[in-house]
Amino acid sequence: MQKIRNIAIIAHVDHGKTTLVDKILHSCSIFRDNEQTGELILDNNDLERERGITIVSKNVSVMYKDVKINIIDTPGHADFGGEVERVLKMADGVLLLCDAFEGAMPQTRFVTQKALALGLKPIVVVNKVDKENCRPEEVYEQIFELFFNLEATEEQLDFPVIYGSSKQGWMSTDYKQPTDNIFPLMDAILENIPPAPINEGTLQMQITSLDYSSFVGRIAIGRVARGTVKENQPVSLVKRDGTIQKTRIKELYTFEGLGKVKATSVNAGDICAVVGIDGFDIGDTIADFENPEQLEVIKIDEPTMNMLFTINTSPFFGKEGKFVTSRHLRDRLMKEMEKNLALRVVETESPDSYLVYGRGILHLSVLIETMRREGYELQVGQPQVIVKEIDGVKCEPVETLIVDVPGDVAGKVIELVTQRKGDLLVMEPKGDLQHLEFDIPARGIIGLRNNVLTATGGEAIMAHRFKAYEPWKGVIPGRLSGVLVSMDTGKTTAFAIDKLQDRGRFFIDPGVDIYEGQVLGEHIRDNDLVINLTKGKQLTNMRASGSDTNVRIAPAIKFSLEESMEYIQADEYIEVTPQSIRIRKIFLNENERKINAKKFQSQ
Repeated sequence: MQKIRNIAIIAHVDHGKTTLVDKILHSCSIFRDNEQTGELILDNNDLERERGITIVSKNVSVMYKDVKINIIDTPGHADFGGEVERVLKMADGVLLLCDAFEGAMPQTRFVTQKALALGLKPIVVVNKVDKENCRPEEVYEQIFELFFNLEATEEQLDFPVIYGSSKQGWMSTDYKQPTDNIFPLMDAILENIPPAPINEGTLQMQITSLDYSSFVGRIAIGRVARGTVKENQPVSLVKRDGTIQKTRIKELYTFEGLGKVKATSVNAGDICAVVGIDGFDIGDTIADFENPEQLEVIKIDEPTMNMLFTINTSPFFGKEGKFVTSRHLRDRLMKEMEKNLALRVVETESPDSYLVYGRGILHLSVLIETMRREGYELQVGQPQVIVKEIDGVKCEPVETLIVDVPGDVAGKVIELVTQRKGDLLVMEPKGDLQHLEFDIPARGIIGLRNNVLTATGGEAIMAHRFKAYEPWKGVIPGRLSGVLVSMDTGKTTAFAIDKLQDRGRFFIDPGVDIYEGQVLGEHIRDNDLVINLTKGKQLTNMRASGSDTNVRIAPAIKFSLEESMEYIQADEYIEVTPQSIRIRKIFLNENERKINAKKFQSQ
């Protein structure tokens, strides 16, 4: 019976989880000497590589001193909490990675809380000790305090600490004595993480994630909690609601290195992939055929935000996308719900629109971005927070916001956050930065990042996490300026843009196709202005010298998808196609907008 350790790596975004996994894979010689692997091996989809964040958790395994170590890489953003919660169910211990300068950040706290509540044994890794002005000892104390505040047990508080730099590929028990390998960390894993328990009895295995293969369909991945699972074995599938389906396992795979290896049987404690079971969801239990027993269903935090997803109805629809109908949109959203636990989709009165509930703007924007890359065209409305009534009181989600900012601009940040009903709780120096902590309604965070980055010259570091539902805080001012709206369909001209530059800042360049009702820029005043950007210069047959002066146009502002989501108001949509992101008014015609204006003011 081979010895097994199951370990999850948790950390704040950008503290070095995926890099550390790279180094573990290399040092345990998973690869041939001549194999080209690149960096960030586990961030294998384009979106993860571009943004430099982990979105979907993945697992790999390495052999070290005849022990199989299953490593699970988890996302660092609280928006992907659904992903983290189910993955921690597969682990017996966690590696908590912390930046030696930044220390424990809010997202670290979120995931650590989940891990400690499950009773997992932690090992703390203080990473990036090669950075200048790092403070490993203070960070160690900070983590101890964090564990204490999260009500860790005596055993969890007695955690081992490893210092190192995963980028340079070394780990050591003392940061003043660098080594030349990461084996001290591997030894600490073997010593401190308990081996996967071998529970005898009838089969129990919870499905905690999914894989898909075009040959065999959906593959269930999970950890065998009790008993042994065998190839070709008849089993019962116990659904979330307790209903039982009889089925049979066709093939079994275990994880080895970055791939899967076929197995005939898998014992309790190991993580495996099962082929041949139909109609399963994440959280279901694969149990004994004759007397099935269900494992506790995974609880997922409620979504805090929703957005309207609808088909593209703009004059340019169908020009760029492959999937444009409401049937395509519905099928894709239903497919996403199978593997994205924290997502909910609700049908609306209109057959073309769906309300999609998620954990935050990042969670929803990753879904939209993935869909547009797959060739979908859709429109999305303004993100709305979910309001609940608790004991007869109207309540809204409140978040803890943490901003690290240079001291001379801290005042501007405090002013911006308090305008949006934020309360300042903590203000303390941290290195050469000011560390600010606020409680702020989730509504107030929408659109705040842009303003804070502008006010601080891009130097603010912001992070936030859901705290609780609290009584409604009142009206929060929306966007202060109006927008410039197109009155015509056609191609923009440099001449027209040049003449209207004193009216505001533009989002589009000359020579671009636009349509009536599209938002072209931001007005300098607080009302919307309808403009014509397709007008060319009147040519005469008389040419006076000096009349053809060159036009000078300020560069257009280009919004990313998240920035657009934070920018739009209730009467606007974002049109998302595989090649472009456009902001438009819901009613393209100016007269229709005037007739329906009251409808949006009441919101």
